[in-house]
Amino acid sequence: MKNRVKEYRNRSNLTQKQLAEHVFVSQRTIISLEKGKYKPSIMLAYRLACVFETTVEDLFCLAENKKLEDQVYEDL
Repeated sequence: MKNRVKEYRNRSNLTQKQLAEHVFVSQRTIISLEKGKYKPSIMLAYRLACVFETTVEDLFCLAENKKLEDQVYEDL
């Protein structure tokens, strides 16, 4: 899942470990999120959006991800 977590984290001058502590997850979870290999729970997505003072939709590129997923289903 495409997201902007790393972009927002860098803008906020936070390390992966610091961000993980803010949202009560492991550093490994943040690493996986930033690589697009982990889909967060709704609550984790919300916590991250709150830290960065943005929306879940923007942070996790939901419109773009929906279009990509829709294309996969249309090709079936």
